[in-house]
Order: sequence, then structure tokens, then C-alpha cells
Amino acid sequence: MIISHDVAGTGPAVLLLHSSVCDRRMWDAQWQPLADAGYRVVRCDFRGFGDSPLADRPYSDAGDVLALLEHLGIESAALIGASHGGRVALTVAALRPHAVSALALLGAGMPGHEPSATLRAFGAREDELIEAGDVAAAVELNVSTWLGPDADEEARESVRRMQRHAFEVQAEATGGPDREEVDLTRITAPTLAVSGAHDLPDFREIAAALPVRLPGARHLELPWAGHLPNLERPHEVTRMLVEFLADTAGSR
Repeated sequence: MIISHDVAGTGPAVLLLHSSVCDRRMWDAQWQPLADAGYRVVRCDFRGFGDSPLADRPYSDAGDVLALLEHLGIESAALIGASHGGRVALTVAALRPHAVSALALLGAGMPGHEPSATLRAFGAREDELIEAGDVAAAVELNVSTWLGPDADEEARESVRRMQRHAFEVQAEATGGPDREEVDLTRITAPTLAVSGAHDLPDFREIAAALPVRLPGARHLELPWAGHLPNLERPHEVTRMLVEFLADTAGSR
């Protein structure tokens, strides 16, 4: 199965990978500006999110991304990933270094990361609410946890819609994606690791540590941001991404 996706524009390929709180709609504010900046922009829904159905057999999100790139005839792409999408981007870049021209990671997860007590407590509370049938409260928990103080009501409502849809689709899920073991030292793409000062410590620490693990990486912390900066200050983050891609995506 090829996961659901959109394509716009022409030029070097850029693939947008969403957070597990959202789906591909989280990139609405970046979608057209990136195409207008001269890129062939692809955004997709992981299985169980947006328009991609649940899997009926073992799979991996990274494998789905690589299959999508092959389906579209894209030999190399810049990957922009938020949260879980950042984790997937790192996995793809480690599995196929020559298929990734650049990495921009927003509050990214990391393969093999051991969750902090804070992140485990969030997951436990979310599970409690879902098991109790209080989906509305679980949605609000996600909105309050993952959006920073600069997010307006439009951004909060957008996350509500996407998270509620994911909960509804995944209510029938019997499993999740396979966890792949990867060697991050194989990554050769220039990397921008972005963290938000208002985010959970896990994601701030992952971003800060990436330049130590990846010679081509640099870390940028946004003092105003939470976990989903492209929804909190969309125009500012779009500008940052366009500038990063201009310096990297077409250079390899």
C-alpha cells in the first residue's frame, strides 16, 4: 500500500512528515510557500492518521516513506519532520543516506530514546483517559501538552481535529509500526535540529545532542516555542525552513 499523500510544485524534492498528534494537514501553512519557493513538495499521512488506513500486516513508517519516494520516482529528498515524523526522518536517513539531501527536525523523537519520567507520565495519563472512554479529555491533554503559549485558537482547534480523528481511526488498531534498529552515524545529510524552550525535556535534549552525534548537524532552540512550532508561529517557521533548504537541499 502507498500511504496517502499530496504533491505540489517542481524542483528539488521536499517531504513533510507529521507528528503523531497530527496528520499531513499540520503542514497547511508551509505547503504552498515551499512549492512557491521552487520545490517539489510531498506530504503524507502515516498509517492510522489522516487518510491512510490502519495496517493489516507488519510495517514500518520508514519503510512506507521509502516506498512512497520510490513510487514518486524521487531518488533524493530533503526531509522535514515534526516529533514522530522527525524520528522517522532520522530512521530513513540512517537506512538510506544517499536518499536524503537534508534534514530539518522540529521537536524530533529519536530511535532508541528512553522516555523520561515526564513523558511516561503523559503517556500513562493519556492511556487512562482513553481506557475510560473520555476521548475529549485525552484530546485536550494533547493540546495543552504539545502546543506552546504562542499557539492561537485556530492552531489549537486544528490539533483537536487531527488528534480526535487519529484516536477514532486507531481505536480499532491491534498493533503499531515495527521499531527499526538504525545506526545514526550513517547519516550524512546536513541537519537542522530545532527545539522549543517550552517543550518537554526529552525533545529539547534530543535536539541539543544531535550535533554531537551527527557532524553535519546544528541545534537551534526557539525561546517562544513548544513542541509544534510550525503551528505556533507558522510564518516564522516557514521562513526558517525556506532559508535552510536554500542553503542545503539543492547542494548535494
